[in-house]
Amino acid sequence: MYTLAVRREFIARHFLIGGDWGAENFPNSHHYLLELQLTGSGLDQHGYLVDIVDVEKHLDEIIGYYKEQMLNEKPEFAGLNPSLEHFARILATSLNERIHAKNITALKVVLWEHANAWAAYNVER
Repeated sequence: MYTLAVRREFIARHFLIGGDWGAENFPNSHHYLLELQLTGSGLDQHGYLVDIVDVEKHLDEIIGYYKEQMLNEKPEFAGLNPSLEHFARILATSLNERIHAKNITALKVVLWEHANAWAAYNVER
């Protein structure tokens, strides 16, 4: 099984809802690190699992949409607490809809909120 990973860093804002989480209940920024992992058992005729340029294009589009934005104001977070877990799922499903490489059997997003906390979401194809 092959795995290709690409990382991006970005800053986004949010505030948590539905509970008492101290300072996190107020608007604040996080310096996120997103790692996209693509897995598959076969390579294409060039020896690649996937066209990394194509993957980076989609990743940069998704990151651009969230960069410096308030997550609570995005329609995909309507009615949701903008937790790290929800954000990882939203990113993974969005990327899965965009990346159409036929060699990919699984996609995983690992999203770091800071050096001590991360969440991940896997999509099987």
